[in-house]
Amino acid sequence: MAEIVNLRTARKRAARDRKAAEAEQNRARHGETTAERSARRLAAERAENLAEGHRRDRTDTAE
Repeated sequence: MAEIVNLRTARKRAARDRKAAEAEQNRARHGETTAERSARRLAAERAENLAEGHRRDRTDTAE
């Protein structure tokens, strides 16, 4: 005999699968992971701190 399938559950499962596939495509196309984002932010902070550390103080500024 055939297996009995609840059509409402099958439709919901198919919709979830479609949304998951679309989300995966969007993540691949647009997003970056949290680790990548924090690594990029940390590298920018390090570069800024390095540049700030090598900056000379100007003592001849006129006010």
